[in-house]
Amino acid sequence: MLRQPADRIVPPRASGARWARERERGSALALRVMIFLSLRLGRPVGRLVLYLVAAYFFALAPSERRWSRDYLRRILGREPSPRERFRHVYAFASTILDRLFLLRGRFGLLEVSIEGEQLMRELLASGKGAILLGAHLGSFEMMSAVGRREPGLRMAVAMYEDHTSRVAAMFGAGNPANAPQIIALGHLDAMLRIRDCLDEGRVVGMLADRTFGESPAQVVSFLGQPALFPSGPMRAAAAMRTRVIFMTGLYRGGNRYHVVFRPLADFSRPLPGGREAQVRAAIERYVALLEEFCRSDPYNWFNFYDFWHGAPKAHSS
Repeated sequence: MLRQPADRIVPPRASGARWARERERGSALALRVMIFLSLRLGRPVGRLVLYLVAAYFFALAPSERRWSRDYLRRILGREPSPRERFRHVYAFASTILDRLFLLRGRFGLLEVSIEGEQLMRELLASGKGAILLGAHLGSFEMMSAVGRREPGLRMAVAMYEDHTSRVAAMFGAGNPANAPQIIALGHLDAMLRIRDCLDEGRVVGMLADRTFGESPAQVVSFLGQPALFPSGPMRAAAAMRTRVIFMTGLYRGGNRYHVVFRPLADFSRPLPGGREAQVRAAIERYVALLEEFCRSDPYNWFNFYDFWHGAPKAHSS
C-alpha cells in the first residue's frame, strides 16, 4: 500500500473548478434555454436539449476531452470509444439537469434506490451529528431526495464558495426549503459553524477528492497511480471526534439513481496508533471506496482535469 508519513503542502495547481469555469464561458444561453424548456415542458424535453449542450462541451473542450479519455483508459483498461467518451460527458450533464428538479422539489421525477439507509436511520436515532464525505462522483445533491424520505435528517454543506460554478448559481433559484445550510470554508468561523451543526445533530456534507491551493494533502494510490487527496476534511472530523460516513449518489441512466452510504471512520472512539494513524487510514479507506464505485459506475466520476498531475511518488510500506 502506498503511504505518506506526513501531509505535504500541495503546490499551486489547476483545481477542479477550472473545468467548470472554462466550459461555462459562452454557454450561458444554451443552459438558460435548457432550463426554460425543462421547467415549462418537462424533463424528457430537457434531456433532448441536453444532448445538444453535452455535444457543445464535447466538441469545444479539447483539454477536458483529453483528461476524460485518460481517466476512462485507466478505469476501463483499454482505449475508450468516442461513444463512451461522450457518455461520460452526458452523464455529467444529466446530473446537472436533475439538480434543477431536485432544487425545485420535483423528487417524483426521479427513481432513487438507497443502500445503507439503516445506517442513516441509526445515526438519526442516536441524535448525534456526523460528517458525510462525498466526491465528484454522481450527484451529491441526491441527499435532498434522501432527506425527503427521512424527514428528520438535517444537513449542512461545507464548501469553498469561490469554486461555485455559474451553473450552480443559475440553478440555485429553487425552493429554499430544499437547499441545505451552506458553510463557507476558508473563513475563520467555518470550523465553529461545523461544530455547532454537529452538536445540533446535523450531518455536514463535504467533498474530499479535490485539492485547492496549498491545502495539506495525502498521497494515496488511486487507479494504479499516486494522487493527492485533501486531508483537511478528515482532520476536521478527527479534531471534532465525530463519525464519518461515505456517501455517493450514482447516476444509473434515465431517471435512476442509486444512493450509497458506507461507514468510513469513527473518531469518537480512540484507537491504537493515535490520531495521525487513524486519519491516514481513514483517507486510504475513502480512496478505496471511491475507486470501488468508479469501477462499478465508471461514467460517474466528474473530475475533468489532470487529476494525477503533481503528485509525488509515495513510499511503499
